[in-house]
Amino acid sequence: MSVLDKRSADQRQPRPEQGPGAPPGAEAGGTTAGAAKSAPEPRSRRGLPLALNAVSVALGIAIWWALASAGFKLPTPPEVVDRASTLISDGTLADDALASLTRVLVGFALGTAAAVPVGFLMGWYGILRGLIEPWIQFFRTIPPLAIIPLAVVAMGIDETPKIFVIFLAAFLACVISTFQGVVNVDRTLIDAARVLGAGDATIFARVVVPASTPFILVGMRVGLGSAWATLVAAELIAAQEGLGYRMQNAQLYYDLPTIFVGLISIGILGLLMDRVLLLAERRLTRWQERR
Repeated sequence: MSVLDKRSADQRQPRPEQGPGAPPGAEAGGTTAGAAKSAPEPRSRRGLPLALNAVSVALGIAIWWALASAGFKLPTPPEVVDRASTLISDGTLADDALASLTRVLVGFALGTAAAVPVGFLMGWYGILRGLIEPWIQFFRTIPPLAIIPLAVVAMGIDETPKIFVIFLAAFLACVISTFQGVVNVDRTLIDAARVLGAGDATIFARVVVPASTPFILVGMRVGLGSAWATLVAAELIAAQEGLGYRMQNAQLYYDLPTIFVGLISIGILGLLMDRVLLLAERRLTRWQERR
């Protein structure tokens, strides 16, 4: 018996009877009212977030420009644009962005692919949870950057240690979210599936996986942020190209415009990848009520 079955058996309570004046189909908890579909959102309201995003970006650039003009050691936006055009024209920015994006995608994909089944196993089977969870919590307290010296000694100085530390950052962020998604599955759904004669495999595939999907996607978004945050340090491992490598190299010459180009490039790539995950989340969890 899984952990969810044990907990659902302990928490099972009889359903209240409908009153004599209750309308047909009415149940405790207001399920009839909750099933009502909300009216479609007006087009003007749907365009409001984009307008607010544009205003926020413009305001941020204005504050940045004001700080640079006030004497802070910051390059002005035109200086950064000029350096970006130079790096784009000679192909340096494209090569660095491709190298960094490849490392992040590979490490993130491997970390997510490992975290989802491990999180499911931890949440579904109590024995495996007891065996695996202490190690997960142990490595969560160790920053992935602290693993770099060990990774270099054990794996050399090629692409393997760079991808490994990114994999570790994404894995630790996603596995906990997946685990929480499994243990937070509504017990009523488990009981209903049992009453209808569903076995463990059917319940897992038709109930647990769909109910855990929002948690998994949130964990993937957090893991993606952790992967990009680890990238710069990972590219210190004997890298010859990459956004992190370019920023570290620019630091030696106090080349602030190049550093800003690297920061903005990482931010834009990370934002685009996050939006892709957000779009997938909305499509895969259309049944979920949203504000």
